[in-house]
Amino acid sequence: IAWTSVWIILLAHCTAISQTVVTQESSLTTSPGGTVKLTCGSSTGAVTTSNYANWVQEKSYQVHTGLIGGTNYRGPGVPAHFTGSVLGDKAALTITGAQPEDEAVYYCALLYSSQFHTDTTPWYSLIIPVLLHVAKYP
Repeated sequence: IAWTSVWIILLAHCTAISQTVVTQESSLTTSPGGTVKLTCGSSTGAVTTSNYANWVQEKSYQVHTGLIGGTNYRGPGVPAHFTGSVLGDKAALTITGAQPEDEAVYYCALLYSSQFHTDTTPWYSLIIPVLLHVAKYP
């Protein structure tokens, strides 16, 4: 199964059974060359590496691009200026040296396994996306 297909399946699954309120900035702006951190929090408490944060980029009229999986795994062909981590009690996507082509909508998905469900029946939560605007002129 192709990497892109996995992300599309994940997003479709997330919207179908969303259970947890997950929060993130509604929009952010940075200048070319700037660094920006997009964060992803949860109503159920601190986000940890066990939530396997996934970050997806959506540009107008293009297929969703999987950027980060499993909190900090960069997908094939994803530029090195995208990094995933956990900062404090939130998952974070850091874009270092932002470029105009990074202007997009970014989605975060978190994995939750309820104590009443086995690991083979995970629950996913999908947050409202964040729009990143990279200003061409500071």
